[in-house]
Amino acid sequence: MESAAFLPVAEHTERSDAARNRQLLLDAAEQLVREHGADAVTMDAVAKRAGVGKGTVFRRFGSRAGLMMALLDQSDRKLQAAYIFGPPPLGPDAPPVERLVAFGRARLADIEVEGEVRRAADEHGRFTTPPYNIAKTHVALLLRQAGARGEIPLLADTLLATLDATLVLHQIQVLGYTLDQVGDHWERLVRTLVPRVHGTDD
Repeated sequence: MESAAFLPVAEHTERSDAARNRQLLLDAAEQLVREHGADAVTMDAVAKRAGVGKGTVFRRFGSRAGLMMALLDQSDRKLQAAYIFGPPPLGPDAPPVERLVAFGRARLADIEVEGEVRRAADEHGRFTTPPYNIAKTHVALLLRQAGARGEIPLLADTLLATLDATLVLHQIQVLGYTLDQVGDHWERLVRTLVPRVHGTDD
């Protein structure tokens, strides 16, 4: 009777510990990507950085590819939280065009990590995944609110294509553009696609 009364608390504690351990491993993996690139992210390296056994990493993510996909999911969730619940101009309570501009710049801010991880994950079919479709829905909604004309889903795909992590890494690392230049290009594209509203550009 007494043990049953305490069972929910124990289960909750175990779930909380599991969530904390998972986050610890993801943070360790992200640090390795930032410092040394995705090729440095092995199960051994993550375990050593997090201070756990390698078996713990395998139990949480199954494989290196699973770990990479979890990193991408974490990145997507952070951005989603920012544009759904965060402060303007990225979050609500800002004009749609300003939110679109902020969305692109926010996505570019972590592009180096995302590009490295996508390459290492060898991701397939990502245009049908929930994270991509959530981002596309968000961009399409803002385009409609801003009065963009044409096939809105196609316009949303076109805009998101300019933020493709591997493309942006190529533009920065091979072509020599800066992240600010890529962000400025995103902003010009956004403002070209929506009609000018009297007074907003004065």
